[in-house]
Amino acid sequence: MATLTIPPILTSPRDDATQLYRAFKGFGCDKEAVINILAHRDATQRQLIQHEYRIIYSEELSKRLEKELGGDLERAILMWLPDPASRDAIILRKSLSGDVINLKTATEIICSRNSAQIQHLKQIYVTSFHTHLERDIDLQVTGDLKKLLLAYVSKVRHESHMVDRGRAEHDAKSLYKAGERKLGTDEETFIYIFSESSSAHLVAVASAYHSMYGNSLKKAVKKETSGIFEFGLLTILRCAQNPAKYFAKLLHDAMKGIGTNDSTLTRVIVTRAEIDMQYIKAEYHKKYHKPLNDAVHAETSSHYRAFLLSLLGPTHR
Repeated sequence: MATLTIPPILTSPRDDATQLYRAFKGFGCDKEAVINILAHRDATQRQLIQHEYRIIYSEELSKRLEKELGGDLERAILMWLPDPASRDAIILRKSLSGDVINLKTATEIICSRNSAQIQHLKQIYVTSFHTHLERDIDLQVTGDLKKLLLAYVSKVRHESHMVDRGRAEHDAKSLYKAGERKLGTDEETFIYIFSESSSAHLVAVASAYHSMYGNSLKKAVKKETSGIFEFGLLTILRCAQNPAKYFAKLLHDAMKGIGTNDSTLTRVIVTRAEIDMQYIKAEYHKKYHKPLNDAVHAETSSHYRAFLLSLLGPTHR
């Protein structure tokens, strides 16, 4: 369930474009006006606003925002502008071909999306960047992580809720033999089962694993693998079991300790606000005994804080 709040009576995309242009005029940018418009429009509305702005002012709204804003606020709003699939494609492209290669971010995006979302973003990736996602993965990633990501973006998983208990027990046994039962680890088996399984099937495999061997599949993955490969497998498993809990943990990890990982904080809030942020907020409060809004308020400031809190919506106490 989304946390994005849209006014009951909307102005037209043309009027929004005009109001944004006025916010850019004069000495300094009226950042509050920009937030009040863009933080309360869904993906379709944001595309229409960009279209109208381009027609009226012969300029890309994103380019004007780059000139008018700066820092974390600029990064957050520019990330918010595209629709979810286009945004994922942009994040992946930057992670796999930018000045700094960020394999953890690429792994997070790929392994937390379902099969339909991946197929959609792959089409946009080719159209936008004139290369295939698989090619960029092949160029930038190595080892078992490369095998996992290529398998995960290539396989079409049918997300049926129907589960074959016998097959789940068979896969649980295969994973046990590939990991805890043997000296060393057969990573190929983990890659095959995790990349081929629907969410419902993987949850059934994890349940069978615990019943048969008295240990959680999550602990087995942690014991048998390491690094970003481990992170990828755990992302697939956790998102199959409870995606809201997974993203709540990402947010908590981004804000704990000294300093804040604003990149992760922004990415999770922006990418989930139109999807399931209400559930993430509930999981966050349940696990960390504090409203997510309060945590974000404490870790951010100024217009950047205002924008993120606008996407999070009100706290229901």
